[in-house]
Amino acid sequence: MTQAIDTTQKQLSPTFTKLVSKEGGIEYEPKALYVCEETFSPLEVSYDYEAIKARVSRASIEAGPKSIWRYKPFLPVATDNVIDVGTGMTPLVKSTRLARRLGLKNLYIKNDAVNMPTLSFKDRVVSVALSRARELGFSTVSCASTGNLANSTAAIAAHAGLDCCVFIPADLEAGKVLGTLIYNPTVMAVNGNYDQVNRLCSEVANTYGWGFVNINLRPYYSEGSKTLGFEVAEQLGWQLPDVVVSPIASGSLYTKIRKGFQEFVKVGLVDDKPVQFHGAQAEGCSPVAQAFREGRDFITPVKPNTIAKSIAIGNPADGSYAVEQARETGGSIEAVNDAEIIEGIKLLAETEGIFTETAGGTTIAVLKKLAEAGKIDPDATTVAYITGNGLKTQEAVQGHIGEPLTIEPKLGSFEQALERARTLERLDWQPTSV
Repeated sequence: MTQAIDTTQKQLSPTFTKLVSKEGGIEYEPKALYVCEETFSPLEVSYDYEAIKARVSRASIEAGPKSIWRYKPFLPVATDNVIDVGTGMTPLVKSTRLARRLGLKNLYIKNDAVNMPTLSFKDRVVSVALSRARELGFSTVSCASTGNLANSTAAIAAHAGLDCCVFIPADLEAGKVLGTLIYNPTVMAVNGNYDQVNRLCSEVANTYGWGFVNINLRPYYSEGSKTLGFEVAEQLGWQLPDVVVSPIASGSLYTKIRKGFQEFVKVGLVDDKPVQFHGAQAEGCSPVAQAFREGRDFITPVKPNTIAKSIAIGNPADGSYAVEQARETGGSIEAVNDAEIIEGIKLLAETEGIFTETAGGTTIAVLKKLAEAGKIDPDATTVAYITGNGLKTQEAVQGHIGEPLTIEPKLGSFEQALERARTLERLDWQPTSV
């Protein structure tokens, strides 16, 4: 049975009032629900855009906090009691050397590798999800995670004083496991891949009534990704880019960036224009890219086998919507292999000084592939989204980069090592007079 909506609830923000199924438009109360009982499609938060338009302006946003909460009227949290740990407003870096290498004149890197507090875009979605979880009365929060989400959930739950138990695949990178354990949550390492972890978490959520950010709180959680669209539009001087390249795991981030652009258009903050969306997947887990390439509108699940574990979701919840978006915008969804991902990580680091994890390496590798194939207009304003920090996945590049030159504390030893380095074409330094 569809739940009737109680429109008399006074605690709700005037900017959001209900959840609506993506298929069929069936309405639900804004509780801890995530799937329509009748169509089995995801539920989305519904907003009153006229109310938002009356409340926001470019000036009001610019005067807001230096975090995602400057966009609070667009987010599904009813009160002002939000969890603000400084998440968001990460740099939009104008690329020079990478752009020149790829033949692109107006390339920008949206660098969520320095997001707060745990160095990934997941801090955005978790800040929103836990703020809403607290409003809904949850005292224990959880998630199914490939690493970054567990880091964020544990950290922000610790800040908010919420009990936390997270679930991860047992074979995650050591940096991501440590980056969760430090906040002292309960960590369940499951002998299985992410899709198996997620299925277990659905059972736990139903049995124990905990607030799982990416299950029963998913409609609120996913809205946090819109802020990556809001920030880019604001940082580009209140205009939309021409081209976006972002990683695809579940497909939620990819589609929510576009939703953020569309909402700014709806309330008159930016002018509308076509934005071409390209998605990036690893060949070892590329169900969305496969569907796009084969002209399908449905996703065939796959078993992940890639170093890009943070985007290794074999049965992506929003995969079909990502395929639809790529086609609607004239974009594409491409896949690259693990060797190309490693080269993508190195290329971004060597040209722009940004160390990204494997998801970012996937994005840069796909960006390179698209540029070389002439699929991106060199004059287009292009934004590549980097969603996590390379310190979390150091194993991916071990054995693929140089090593230190060990020397004695003597000038002669240094000069011998310098000569070896020059021979290897690694350095071109010359002594200067002082």
